[in-house]
Amino acid sequence: MLDLVGKRYLWFAISLLVILPGLIFLVMPGGGLRPGIDFSGGTLWEFIIPNRSTPVATSEVAAVFQRHEIDPSVQVTPPDDQQQVIVTVRTKEVPTEDPRRQQVVTEVQQAFPDATLSRFETVGSTVSRESTQQAVVAVIAASLAILGYLTFAFRKAPHPVRYGICAILAMLHDVILVLGVAAILGYFIGLEVDALFLTALLTVISFSVHDTIVVFDRVRENLQQRRTGQSFEEIVNRSIVQTLTRSINTQLTTLLTLLALLLFGGFTIRNFILILTIGLLSGTYSSIFNAAQLLVVWENGWANDWRRKLGREQATA
Repeated sequence: MLDLVGKRYLWFAISLLVILPGLIFLVMPGGGLRPGIDFSGGTLWEFIIPNRSTPVATSEVAAVFQRHEIDPSVQVTPPDDQQQVIVTVRTKEVPTEDPRRQQVVTEVQQAFPDATLSRFETVGSTVSRESTQQAVVAVIAASLAILGYLTFAFRKAPHPVRYGICAILAMLHDVILVLGVAAILGYFIGLEVDALFLTALLTVISFSVHDTIVVFDRVRENLQQRRTGQSFEEIVNRSIVQTLTRSINTQLTTLLTLLALLLFGGFTIRNFILILTIGLLSGTYSSIFNAAQLLVVWENGWANDWRRKLGREQATA
């Protein structure tokens, strides 16, 4: 039988190595998450310029806005298969009724024939603050609900609270990884955190916790059939191996669907699918290699488990 639990500190180390780059980008100067219009407020303009084989200069687009005393942040997406270029511009709040709106659109269309305004969204500062607060509340509420549900569901197992806390720790692993990837992508390609990103993040949380519960439920069943002399570590390892095929098959079918959407889906949902794909991979890893192993470490005692692990390795050597 595979000894997955016996290599738990290797899995923990891999998780740390994967998460560390994202943490660096989250805290380094010039890094961090790039809040989208939903969380920062302002106006988002999105132009589609068809049949464009030559590059679109950001300075040329910015000059149109600056002539109307609007300070822009311009991002140009390279031409797709249809040679269409998407130009995304973020500015301070410009109301729909502001005459400068139509003036800017007209000048952009003059500079780039056949350009169309495909998206125009304005979010006030009050709404953006409320969105940020609601996002934080949503994640906290989800964590508390998970803790309460698992504590109740595993109430007949020894130390039921541990199951909920370990599931939340595994979930935080996935959340931090996704946020770190968003910070890296925001630094290099300008990925923004918006309401769609939050939806993806909450979906990732559900993926992670669902798979973790499957493993924990098998641990509970095997504890009820525990044989004399069988250690908790052996029970957890057997439970992970028994659910391994099911976890991989379930997540693989979902992953194939997400990859198809990522490759052939529209541009507007590409970032959403990318975050879901990364979160799914992270959630599968954390449920197999982190969540249940944390139960073993907690059962053995954090310090004692590390000393016993070192003692075994020295004895083997």
